[in-house]
Formats: sequence, C-alpha cells, structure tokens
Amino acid sequence: MTTTDYLISAALVLLVIPQVRGTRLTVRNMLLPLVAVAAAAAYYLKSFPTQGHDIQLDVAGVLVGAALGAACGAATDLSRVVDGVAVARAGVIAAALWIVGMASRAGFEFWATHSGSSTIASFSRSNLITGSAAWTAGLLLMALAQVLARLAVVRAKARRVATLTAAPQPHRV
Repeated sequence: MTTTDYLISAALVLLVIPQVRGTRLTVRNMLLPLVAVAAAAAYYLKSFPTQGHDIQLDVAGVLVGAALGAACGAATDLSRVVDGVAVARAGVIAAALWIVGMASRAGFEFWATHSGSSTIASFSRSNLITGSAAWTAGLLLMALAQVLARLAVVRAKARRVATLTAAPQPHRV
C-alpha cells in the first residue's frame, strides 16, 4: 500500500465524523460520500474483469456492501430542525458499521499486498477469479453499494420524518 492508498482509505473511514456529529440532508451532504467513492473508483479501477467467477465476486461485494449500508442507514437517527430540513445523526451502531465496511477494504488491501498475497492467489485460482483487477472491482462495488444503500435508507427515513412532522397537530383548547 502506498501513502496515497492509506490517505484514500482514511478519508473514506473519516466520512463517519460528519455522520456522527449530525448533518443536514442537503444535496451536497448526501452526495459527498458518493463522490468520494467515485473518486476512489476513478483512481483504482483500471478494468472491469468479467471472466471466470469475477461477476460472482462483484455480486457478492454488492450484496455485502448493500447489507452494511442498509443497516447503517437503519441505525441512523433522523430529525427535523426548525427550518424543516432533515438532520441525520449516526449512532454508535451506524458509525461502527460504516467503519467496518470502509476499514475492512483497507485491511484486505493491506493483507493482500503483504502476508496474504499467496492465500488470495490460491483462493483466486481455485475459484476462477482472474486476479487483482477483479478484487479491486469487487471491493469498489462493495463500497459503492454501501454508500448507495445508506443513502437510500436515510432518504426514505427523511421522507417519513417529513410526513410525520407535516401532519396536522390536534388543536388544543
């Protein structure tokens, strides 16, 4: 892993900080994690292998990422501030799930470039995975699915919060 790899991984993990502090659900704040993952994909993704079982690896990455993202979104609290904008605040569980997803990819990359390279190569040969480009694509798709699933769940919860806060309140005498 290069210094750039460490910095990119750290930036993706540290995206949890605004989530824990609470962020207004503006377009900019909602798209920031998506832009960060897209930038990482632009940096790392050189090809998109489809031979052997590469597509199955991609699907597995998407499913794991989507599960982590959906759970992270479900564990995120939403409220409305006075001006009506929704605010999302990640609790301990949501933050932990975000960190697990983002840090696990960095951990895998570290392991793959150090002591795990022969194990991954053997697994790849046994399971018809064509090589490092396939793993890169699968892990980036996992990150993208995590971000998109969290975004979808948080947006759905925000609509529900908007509906509940917009409901007419009973008149008290």
